[in-house]
This record gives sequence, structure tokens and C-alpha cells, in this order.
Amino acid sequence: MANNSCLIIISLVGVLSFTIISNVASSNDVVSTICPKTSNPQFCSSVLKSAGTTNLKGLAVYTLNLAHTNAEKSLTLANSLAKTATNPQLKQRYSSCAESYDEAIGDIENAQKDLALGDFNGVNIVTSGAMTNIGDCQDKFAQPPKDTSLLLKNGKTLNDICSIILVISNLL
Repeated sequence: MANNSCLIIISLVGVLSFTIISNVASSNDVVSTICPKTSNPQFCSSVLKSAGTTNLKGLAVYTLNLAHTNAEKSLTLANSLAKTATNPQLKQRYSSCAESYDEAIGDIENAQKDLALGDFNGVNIVTSGAMTNIGDCQDKFAQPPKDTSLLLKNGKTLNDICSIILVISNLL
């Protein structure tokens, strides 16, 4: 009886070890498949490792939710900056950025709907639209006066997230 118990425990340890190793390998495989194709591979690796899943559809849900949260924060920031800016040029730019982020949020919400419907090409198309909207905001600050807020940094982060979504949607 004792020998059988030891054999069962050893078998369970072996299965658990295999499962853990498989999950680590899967996570590394997903990162090594997706991240080199993105605009910021190091950022991508960090995001995907924190996702808690290696399933492509799960990663798409996770990154779309992350993009939505980031876009909402950027919209809130742009609106706040538009209200408080004293420089008329900056005030106009922030106001325009708020419109761009509002459109980007709509695009991301459409991508979430497309994903739920299994329309992965649709996810790709509307995510590209979100990136265009974000780029429209970023472009407004190519000339002085300079933006000293976090809005441009947030836009870069959101574009990096959208880049991950594009790669994932192409793999689905």
C-alpha cells in the first residue's frame, strides 16, 4: 500500500511539473510569436506575460480591455487639458485630441464586438482606425508649443497596445 501511495504521489508530481513547464513554454511561445511583430516588442512581452492566459482569443480580450481603459484615461486627460490650458493653440489641440480619443474608444468598442462575433478581420480594421485616430492627436504636437502633459506618452502606449491587437487578430 505504501509503495502504491508513493507511486501515485510521484505520478502526480510528474504531471504537475509537466503542466507547469508546458504553461511556461506556451507563454514563451506566444510571446516569441507575437511580440517581434509589434511596434514595441519589450512592452508587448510585459503586457502578454501579465495577461494570465496564452489563449489567443483571451489575449485579444485582455489587450482590447487594456486599450479601452487607456483610451478612456487619455480622453479624460485631453478633456481636462482642453479646459485648463491657457495657450489657445494648446487648448485647440487638446480639444481636437479629445475628439480623436473619443473616436478611438468607439473603434476599440467595435473591435470588442467584432471579436465576440468572431470577425477577426473586423477587429484588425477597426483597431487600425483607432491607431489612426491616436496618430491624428500625436501629429498635432509636431510643432510648438510643446505638450508637457502625459497625453503623448499615453498615446504611444495606446498605439503599442493596438499594435499587439493587430498581430493577435492576424493570428486568430
